Amino acid sequence: MHRVSFSASAQLRRLVVHTASVAVLCAAVGAHASDGLAISGSPPTSVPIGKSYSFTPTVSDPSKRALTFKIWNKPVWAVFSASNGHLFGTPTAATVGTTNDVTILVTDGVTTAQLPPFSIKTTATLGLSGSPPTAATVGKSYSFTPTVSDPMKVTVHFNIWNKPAWATFSTKTGQLSGTPAAANVGTAANITILVTDGVNTAELKPFSIKVTGAASSADVPTISGTPATSVAAGSTYKFQPNAKDPDGKTLSFSVQNKPAWATFSISSGLLDGTPTSAQTGTYGDIVISASNGQYTSSLPAFSVVVSKSTTASTGSATVDWTAPTENTNGTRLTNLAGVRIYYGTSASQLSQMVQVASTTQTSTTIGNLAAGAWCFGGVAYTTAGTESALSSVVCANVP
Repeated sequence: MHRVSFSASAQLRRLVVHTASVAVLCAAVGAHASDGLAISGSPPTSVPIGKSYSFTPTVSDPSKRALTFKIWNKPVWAVFSASNGHLFGTPTAATVGTTNDVTILVTDGVTTAQLPPFSIKTTATLGLSGSPPTAATVGKSYSFTPTVSDPMKVTVHFNIWNKPAWATFSTKTGQLSGTPAAANVGTAANITILVTDGVNTAELKPFSIKVTGAASSADVPTISGTPATSVAAGSTYKFQPNAKDPDGKTLSFSVQNKPAWATFSISSGLLDGTPTSAQTGTYGDIVISASNGQYTSSLPAFSVVVSKSTTASTGSATVDWTAPTENTNGTRLTNLAGVRIYYGTSASQLSQMVQVASTTQTSTTIGNLAAGAWCFGGVAYTTAGTESALSSVVCANVP
């Protein structure tokens, strides 16, 4: 058997030397005094999924050496900058949970400093929103469904506190609906709708619903009348409803889906106008209403069909004008190309046009006009296509 012998004293000397070298090494490490490098900051410890997270530490670097940042246990959804220590990112639903012992440190090549380890919890924020109506009327249906923000896309469950006795509630959709009866007149207060996904809960701000009695016929205005449902182009349409308030209150009128060719009086409810041949067609869902400021009554919706005129259009009108000689800035007009005459059955409906491409002509005759009122206005235009402002409008009856 091969044997190795050594002197015990020699071995001891080696141990002593080894121990001495360790002592020297420790002294060497301790001999480097701090150069003042320090890192500080309070990183956020939670972030909802879908929201951005951001933290940049503050560093004190008296030595002005180049710095390098490092991180341990970086969240998988985050990005880290080695140049400035910026930790940022946007967690997704798949990253819900907590990342522990996140540690950020900085070194200048001589000294190292680090923040205390911290955790970041990503949460799925469940949201509930909506503005429930706070009034209901006896005999009329009430309905409200809140809007849910559910980033986890899981099944949610709704609940309600202080539900009105006259209403029903859906635990699947959060819809509150019902029709109060006369016995339910009064206020249901502190109604609270909430939703949960099994982990998180959200709720609406408590609200009230005041139930009032049905309006008495003694308070509601009446409106009646049978509007004409057709008119020929070029002819005047007119409908005046009859309306009355039981208490003699002043009524105001409104209209929905008014035809473009018609005017409407909010003080009398009169609907009238003269459609042109370019406005043939059906104008539907016209609703005229009368209100006393508290209650409103409406006529049934009706339609007006504008048909082509059956009257021979043999009338004509001669239009005269004075050609312009100056631009609007007072300079001489040198590039006049002609005039355009706009005309129609009212001053606000100059929907037709005839062009006179002449710098010397000052009159033209427009034919094929149906009997009735016609209005005319003109503009000058230049060779570049620039138009002047519309002249004063002149109206006349065509026999």
